Amino acid sequence: LPWEQGLTHSAGPSLPTDNAMEGGTQQSSLWEPPEQDGGPGERDGGEGPPEVKRSQPLFIHGSSRQPPQEEPRASSLPSIPNPFPELCSPSNSPILSSPALGQGPPREGTSHVVKVFGEDGACRSLEASAGTTARQLCETLVRRTRALHDHSWALVELHQHLALERCLEDHESVVEVQSSWAPGADSRFVFRKNFAKYELFKSNASLFPEVMVSSCLEANKSMAHSELIQNFLNSGSCPEVQGFLQLREAGRKVWKRFHFSLRRSGLYYSTKGTSKDPRHLQYFADLTESNIYYVTQGKKLYGTPTEFGFCIKPHKVRSGVKGLKLLCSEDEQSRSCWMAAFRLFKYGMQLYRNYQQAQARLSQPPWIGPTPLRSVSDNALVAMDFSGCTGRVIENPNEVLTAALEEAQAWRKKTTHRYSLPAACHSSPLSAAIHRTQPWFHGRISREDTQQLIGRQGLVDGVFLVRESQRNPKGFVLSLCHLQRIKHYLILPSEEEGRLYFTMDDGQTRFADLIQLVEFHQINRGILPCKLRHYCTCVAL
Repeated sequence: LPWEQGLTHSAGPSLPTDNAMEGGTQQSSLWEPPEQDGGPGERDGGEGPPEVKRSQPLFIHGSSRQPPQEEPRASSLPSIPNPFPELCSPSNSPILSSPALGQGPPREGTSHVVKVFGEDGACRSLEASAGTTARQLCETLVRRTRALHDHSWALVELHQHLALERCLEDHESVVEVQSSWAPGADSRFVFRKNFAKYELFKSNASLFPEVMVSSCLEANKSMAHSELIQNFLNSGSCPEVQGFLQLREAGRKVWKRFHFSLRRSGLYYSTKGTSKDPRHLQYFADLTESNIYYVTQGKKLYGTPTEFGFCIKPHKVRSGVKGLKLLCSEDEQSRSCWMAAFRLFKYGMQLYRNYQQAQARLSQPPWIGPTPLRSVSDNALVAMDFSGCTGRVIENPNEVLTAALEEAQAWRKKTTHRYSLPAACHSSPLSAAIHRTQPWFHGRISREDTQQLIGRQGLVDGVFLVRESQRNPKGFVLSLCHLQRIKHYLILPSEEEGRLYFTMDDGQTRFADLIQLVEFHQINRGILPCKLRHYCTCVAL
């Protein structure tokens, strides 16, 4: 085109060709460094670089005429307006689009090595482009580890030297977060479960106590959780979160109690009781220029009054304790309320869109391969009765319920042998140790490590694991989270007439093995305060 020729003869560097642009768009994928070097000719189907080191990844380029080393970077090109925007869309041209101009590191089109650690300390290196999000990285790790795909997997930013950690949102750029770390700092990404990530959109019980929400106090009535979340997402009617917090004075280890108020404009605290007079309100932190972290070892490093500390870390603070704004709440419910409010105030509808996209991914076919979806609606399904010689359609709704109950009873009778107590001749070490193959069984883990593991993966009702008892050598312990507290239930084996069974209520309810015990309490609450919903698991990277 004439305008392209004119730009080419300008004093600045030459613009890349369309083939180079296409090659640039293919660099946005996320993949691991290749384990074997198959040669450049085999990778891009044409001529490639003359030499490729085994330790260096090789990108796939759309054109083989121009080596990737000669491709100009977007940041080195002059800011030239595009006279024909319809011929060059921002997605295909990182040069003429406004978001790419004037950007600092990380640079678009360049690759970055991201190291991700598992909970067992193992590390895996991945190569990602500058636009790779936390959700894309998690999906890649789920495929590599062959883990069960759900939206509870998360990428956690961990600063071990500061005892701070936070869960990255799905839309956050992993490379951008990594570039904000100080060189040489003990910071890392950890891949693990986080069941509390989107609990504020799913939980029926409100995460926000009425005494901490100004709209509930002014209306003098309780508000449904869904209505309260809508008010948070609505910028015009956003409520105010308030409550008492312990604040650590700058440069000192003294903690004082202040009344804080969280608004759209930022976080404030009152110097005179609970007064909201502008003369008494002091500006404390800006939400848009900060991130909020959990404090994992508050009493040891910072001398927090309780174990429920959290920290507001401004973006300009790269390392060291100086500049951190440390806070401490009275209990876990209060801390969860403040953390959830910070996320809603900072991200707003973007947070809810992340949740909707995660729910949509669960309804899609699995990543193993494309599977055809049934093109039928629920209204096209009818109830059938196959008890006789031929099947018939049931039109009476009452008869449908009766038939379903009868079928359930018949199914229980057919599968009685699975849940019946094993005979003495059939008992074997294999049946007694079959629970060791389950992901919810964690072996000989201590009580303290159990509480830390459940706490890291989310204090949500129904999160559980099964472990060996440290006091009873033949017993087991079911550790369960309920109302943000972790409770432990002893499982004892017993033998009657040569049959082995397990029980938690002195033999009133008996189970043939631990798998049957867990499956039963996933459907029925039994003696537990809630059903078993999510099991804690650790994957090996």
